[in-house]
Amino acid sequence: MTASARLLIVGPQGSGKGTQGVRVAAAFDVPVVSTGDIFRANIKGGTELGAKVTEILDRGDLVPDELTSEIVRDRLAQDDAASGFLLDGYPRNAVQVGHLDEFLAGRGEALDAVILLDVPREESMSRLKLRASEQGRSDDTEEAIAHRLDIYENETAPILEVYGERGIVDRIDGVGSLDEIFGRIVAALGARGLNASV
Repeated sequence: MTASARLLIVGPQGSGKGTQGVRVAAAFDVPVVSTGDIFRANIKGGTELGAKVTEILDRGDLVPDELTSEIVRDRLAQDDAASGFLLDGYPRNAVQVGHLDEFLAGRGEALDAVILLDVPREESMSRLKLRASEQGRSDDTEEAIAHRLDIYENETAPILEVYGERGIVDRIDGVGSLDEIFGRIVAALGARGLNASV
C-alpha cells in the first residue's frame, strides 16, 4: 500500500510543470487534476460549464474563484482522487487556497507537499519563445509571455508564502533534463516520507 500523496505543482509558464506533473502523478499513482484540462474538456464536450467558461474567457476574463473551486471540489470528490491527487493550476491565489483548505479539512485531509519548479524568468521566456516558433502560436508574443509571467509572479507569490509558512514547499531547480528534474522532485518528496509507487 503506497502512502497517499496530496500534491500541488506550481511553476511559471514554460517551467515544464505540465510535463513533470503527469510524470509525478503516474509515479505516485494519483490523478492529475488540472483546471485547464477540465475547462478544455468541458468546452470541447459542449457542456453547460463549457459554455459558461467560454463566455468568460471570450471576454478576456479569468474564470471566477468560486466557479473554479466548485469544479475542483467536484473532481476531487471522484473515487480515483480518494487516496491522493496532483493539482496543477489550482489554487492560483489566496482565495482559492482558502477554498481548498476548507474542502480538504472537511475530509480530515491537507496537502502533503507543494512542488515549486524554480525556473529563472529568462529561461521561461526563451522556452516559451521556442515553443511559439515550433508550434506557430500567435499568442506567444514576447509581450504576451511577459504579461503571463507577471500575472504568475503577482498571483502565485502569495500562495507560496502561505504554504511556505506551513513548511510544505519543496523548491526544485527546474533547469536540466526532464529526467534530472523528475529525479529531484521524487527525492524531495521521498525526504518527506512520500515514496513513489513506481
